[in-house]
Amino acid sequence: MTELAAGTDTRRSTELSAYEGTSPTPSYPATNAKASMVEIRSSARMENRGQREQIIQLQKFLRVWYGVNYQPKVRSEQQAAIAILEHAQPGRAFDHAYLEIFARHHYELFEPLNACMTGVDRRHDALIRLCSEMWHAQTSAVDEMRELLEQDFGVVDYQPFSDARPLQTEHASPRGQHSGGD
Repeated sequence: MTELAAGTDTRRSTELSAYEGTSPTPSYPATNAKASMVEIRSSARMENRGQREQIIQLQKFLRVWYGVNYQPKVRSEQQAAIAILEHAQPGRAFDHAYLEIFARHHYELFEPLNACMTGVDRRHDALIRLCSEMWHAQTSAVDEMRELLEQDFGVVDYQPFSDARPLQTEHASPRGQHSGGD
């Protein structure tokens, strides 16, 4: 999802730019940026980099503590969300869809993160700490996406509780769980 928003750079320069992309995910093709908002591109790059590091750390914990070598896979519901973003028109339409879909993506991870922080073996302090950091980062990201939805799309109080379909319907009428519509 983040790669569709920010695009991917197969070659990096030392110059930082608001329009630079992220590193491509192994076994996925490079993409062009579809987001037009600088705020979305920036947060997508940060999310992409941060989540890669979190995955590496979680894989290390599994390997060291349990001897498990785990490669994450994209779940079917996330594949559906990615497909929506792949088909969204670049620019404003993509920006709107991305904010809703990625907020929902983060929201779906709160339950396993809560379980990690409260139900994990207490001897795994590093895991509890990492899960807490992830929970706080994702809570903050959802809040930022909700703010952008209100500021840039007039969607007041978006709630990421519904399915992955964007809030706007084909006829530009609002739907979903928010205080600004049905």
